[in-house]
Amino acid sequence: MVTARVSQVDELELDEVVVPGDPSSAAFVAAAACLVPSARVVIEGMALNFTRTGFFRIARRMGAVVLGELEEEPSPEATEEPVGEVDVAQAPLVGTAVEADEVPLAIDELPLVALLGCFAEGETVVRGAGELRLKESDRIAGVVEGLSGLGADIEATDDGFVVRGGGGLEGGLLDARGDHRLAMLGAVAGLASRSGVEVEGIEAAAVSYPRFEDDVRSLVAG
Repeated sequence: MVTARVSQVDELELDEVVVPGDPSSAAFVAAAACLVPSARVVIEGMALNFTRTGFFRIARRMGAVVLGELEEEPSPEATEEPVGEVDVAQAPLVGTAVEADEVPLAIDELPLVALLGCFAEGETVVRGAGELRLKESDRIAGVVEGLSGLGADIEATDDGFVVRGGGGLEGGLLDARGDHRLAMLGAVAGLASRSGVEVEGIEAAAVSYPRFEDDVRSLVAG
């Protein structure tokens, strides 16, 4: 048995702590760059950890231009979080299949995979993602109903969804259901759609990304 002694101290002294950018939040900006014609964004200071960047690898597999030193396999011996720059640009997309082993690496960004699938040639299928039904809302139902209302050819399955793409999105109204991920999904869909999207409950985005609305406006203005 190993024992440890804990002694009282007057104060704690810490070195400077650098917090990397969150890939789950950055993914929504990246998705806009994947979809809007001639778009390109450079995301600086983002965590490149293999377990956090599943969406970026899926987007690259679908044909988006994703440049950066993403960690390509888990590195359990690493002592520091890999951090760096990711350069994302629009390109023609093709459908893909996301299987259960990939789901934990992109669970919060799977709604964006559905959105990319709307603009990709062929089918995009997500399987093994039943956990999405247990998030802040039933995200499978929310994504399917939300994107269907914007003109997507998408249907739910027990543990995911199937998107038949190529037609893009017309636009319309998307109810965020109080879910921050669905609110951000609607805003990004609006950037890529033909007539725009009104997001009912966009304020929910502030739960995980307080400056989301401002950042999206700055992208449009830029």
